Amino acid sequence: MPILSPADSPLLKGAASWLDGREPRVTGLGRSQLFRVIEAALDPLILVFTLWGLALYWDGRLTSAYLILGMIVFSLSFPGTSQLRLSVWRMVFNISVNWLWIAGLLLLIGFSTAYLEAFSGRVIGHWLWLAPFSQVLAHLALRWAAPQLLRLQGALPRAVIVGMNPQGEALAQGITGSGYAGIHLLGFIDDRIGERCLHRDQFKLVGTIDELPAFVKKNRVQLIYLSLPMASRPRILQVLDGLKDTTASIYFVPDMFITDLIQGRSDSVCGVTVISVCDTPFRGYNGFLKRVSDVVLSLVILLLISPLLLLVAILVKLDSPGPVVFKQRRYGLDGEEIVVYKFRSMAVTEDGKAIAQATKNDVRVTRLGAFLRRTSLDELPQFVNVLQGRMSVVGPRPHAVAHNEQYRTLIKGYMVRHKVRPGITGWAQINGQRGETNTLDKMQARIDFDLDYLRNWSLQLDLYIILKTIRLVFKDSAAY
Repeated sequence: MPILSPADSPLLKGAASWLDGREPRVTGLGRSQLFRVIEAALDPLILVFTLWGLALYWDGRLTSAYLILGMIVFSLSFPGTSQLRLSVWRMVFNISVNWLWIAGLLLLIGFSTAYLEAFSGRVIGHWLWLAPFSQVLAHLALRWAAPQLLRLQGALPRAVIVGMNPQGEALAQGITGSGYAGIHLLGFIDDRIGERCLHRDQFKLVGTIDELPAFVKKNRVQLIYLSLPMASRPRILQVLDGLKDTTASIYFVPDMFITDLIQGRSDSVCGVTVISVCDTPFRGYNGFLKRVSDVVLSLVILLLISPLLLLVAILVKLDSPGPVVFKQRRYGLDGEEIVVYKFRSMAVTEDGKAIAQATKNDVRVTRLGAFLRRTSLDELPQFVNVLQGRMSVVGPRPHAVAHNEQYRTLIKGYMVRHKVRPGITGWAQINGQRGETNTLDKMQARIDFDLDYLRNWSLQLDLYIILKTIRLVFKDSAAY
């Protein structure tokens, strides 16, 4: 996989005015990110709702003064700090200190500006003790609910640690000893053990480093932690190259050497620092924001274009025999097979092991199909795929399964594009990589743009791609 410097990055060249040179957003990793999101909002919401609840109870209404104070309190307390892995007494102490600081600051400002007179003394008096008490109860409730929340998320992601050494052992002990890690550790991958691991009998050795790619595919491993020293740089490169054909998220437990980063960031798993090498940008809040924007956009667009969908369906049926909607298997998130909908634009509905890409003046394309493909109207049914959760409005375009199997062996990092849901439109498509990819260089260029999108995702970039797509639909002649 080629490494793109800032000067060569097609993303920075094409959308610098939109991104203003900002760094990629930092998000967490693993199922524990769910609790980070909850804890970030828990304390601020408790403080605001107890204030407003007391105001409604004692005064019978919410005045503008209480609304303004609530917004100030939220700003001072957001994001809340993580208390989940602390002892109960440490949690109570932290909550008390934080509340003393916030309440003291607010009281000082209220006295000095005489703004305190705008509030009921009973409301403020009860709020000073009820707010921290409610925080403690809320955090205790979260501790009780945490295991249930993890189970509701389904099967835990499977993980392996490459390198049975002290830092790998510390990570393994943190994962297995925490009730909130949300990770199923299968074991260690290593060629030799010796005396490097103090508790080598406690953890399972599941394979050698040469067996790692096959083990990951066979056991559907989703998380890989590389616990290898910097001195093993050639070995690290070998491991990373071997994992290019998987969709597993890869993290490094320092000491480290990194090649090409996909959403590279540092984080902590059970108190042990790890650094991601290859990860999805849609963790935690970013994932929630991406999904909400997809659902809202799809619903709005489907409502607006419903007459057009009906018209195109009738025209397809009248133009040539065959189904109106063509269903084809594609690879979706994490390389799972999905079914993608399109208006049929060809006289055939191919979905086998060998599929020829559409070419210029392709005899399989119907008269109406040529127009549908040129204007991308054949892609409109995929907004239903977005609502189903199979696709996103913006993301790497999904390729037929047969094409995936062909190119994953020819282009390093090809499968990394499946770290996110495929999109109806994408960064590659608005940068000239639309239509037939009849050479390896053309497919490599498309993959480079797809990976660049993963490195630099933002909601602003998605909006830019959508607007640029609408503009290109009326003048792009690359698709046929």
